[in-house]
Amino acid sequence: MSYSANWNYPTNIKVGAGRIGELADLCKSMGMKSPLLITDPGLAALPMLQPIIDSLKASGLNCGLFSNIQANPTGKNIDDGTSWYLEHNHDGVIAFGGGSALDAGKAVALMAGQNRPIWDFEDVGDNWLRVNVDGVAPVIAVPTTAGTGSEVGRASVITDQENHIKKIIFHPAMLPGQVILDPELTVGLPPSITAATGMDALSHNLEALCSPFYHPMATGIAVEGIRLVQEYLPRAVTDGTDIEARTQMLVCSSMGATAFQKGLGAMHALAHPLGALYNAHHGMLNAILMPYVLKANRSKIESRIERLSKYMAFKEPGFDAFLNWVVSFREELGIPHTLASIDIDIEQAETVADMAVADPSAGGNPISFSAGEYKEIFINAVQGVL
Repeated sequence: MSYSANWNYPTNIKVGAGRIGELADLCKSMGMKSPLLITDPGLAALPMLQPIIDSLKASGLNCGLFSNIQANPTGKNIDDGTSWYLEHNHDGVIAFGGGSALDAGKAVALMAGQNRPIWDFEDVGDNWLRVNVDGVAPVIAVPTTAGTGSEVGRASVITDQENHIKKIIFHPAMLPGQVILDPELTVGLPPSITAATGMDALSHNLEALCSPFYHPMATGIAVEGIRLVQEYLPRAVTDGTDIEARTQMLVCSSMGATAFQKGLGAMHALAHPLGALYNAHHGMLNAILMPYVLKANRSKIESRIERLSKYMAFKEPGFDAFLNWVVSFREELGIPHTLASIDIDIEQAETVADMAVADPSAGGNPISFSAGEYKEIFINAVQGVL
């Protein structure tokens, strides 16, 4: 079976091995003459990046590079990137890398044409209407991990360092105009990062499925996205050169971010403050939190999880079977069972709980948890009480 296709939902997506070779033509088709490639320091130092930049320059494009971003990009990172973009007269962004690089790239493209601080565009109320849409720079997104799905998202998660909180910056125009899903760019990911980012894709699809809002298209995408993780993530972790598995994981990552237009939930409501407070990997946090949140939501999601487990071809479908699968699946992938395993304790339990209640993702959870309930879930996840 061929895994080469051109999709127009939710945006223009080029899928297939070797399609990074089309990057220069895509830049020109979007009117870019001087794109700024935004990535993280780790990727900037890898051998695979320079040939891509060289090919863009050989095609007549004045390609720049900005990589001064953290694993959880901050407001200062975005301000610095925007200043670099403007000072060097760039006219578009190539967001290249994992979720952090993609989020940073999209945020810089947004801020290139604004005269307000970035926090004025936090995803609260109608703040997005403040954006000068004509000033948003065009974006091409090239993911090198299969997890966040930020390449098809209309938002960026940026850390407000002063207040130690992650904020969602949103505008529909932040959706990249072109996406390249090239599995050859992901073959070098180590198994641990492949597992954590893959579980992030699972969390996006799963929380979208469980969200109470009405969006049948997103529900259908989420169900198949979960099945793809079930089938292909172990293969990608076991053999990083498995191009079919790498392709399918990139696809289900994009599916998850498409599906969660329906909503996220308590996994992300907890993962966001934990990421801000402990600077922990977002995908790993969601992976560890997953069974604890599922159990807490059981009364509202049992029937849909039972339907899902039938689609996943469980011998004895049901909520318990799915919960047990999540726990064993994580173990198979080397994901720890507790937050304590990644050096998170319960000292800030009250703060974490209060931040979770205030997090926008909490609004998509099937149950409106109180701070006390979030605190209980968090402590259970730290201590491994399931």
